[in-house]
Amino acid sequence: QVQLRESGGGLVQPGGSLKLSCVASGRNFADNAMGWFRQAPGKEREFVACISANGLSEFYAEESLKARFTVSRDNGKNTLFLQMNSLKPEDTAVYFCAAAAVQTVPVTRAAEYIYWGQGTQVTVSS
Repeated sequence: QVQLRESGGGLVQPGGSLKLSCVASGRNFADNAMGWFRQAPGKEREFVACISANGLSEFYAEESLKARFTVSRDNGKNTLFLQMNSLKPEDTAVYFCAAAAVQTVPVTRAAEYIYWGQGTQVTVSS
């Protein structure tokens, strides 16, 4: 069993930055690839980015996100990060971290993830 807890969300102006964190507990964090998803009001949950268990490989949903977001992890601290720059109003959503059933990426489907956090709200607005 893995427990995941996100933090770092909040209200930010367009063009601003936020860094989300996800702390894992309960088993060896380094056993799992990790991912970030987001869900905007009235929309389905969508994949954002993922990183391999050893932290050496990353994958993003699209190039426009790759240009602004960076996923990383610190296995020594059982923590996953998502650095988000140049934020836009359309980035407004609840952001979830998740642990995959595998170690390698890409892992883009929600069904491939076995543990989920509760989510943290990100609001981009002036």
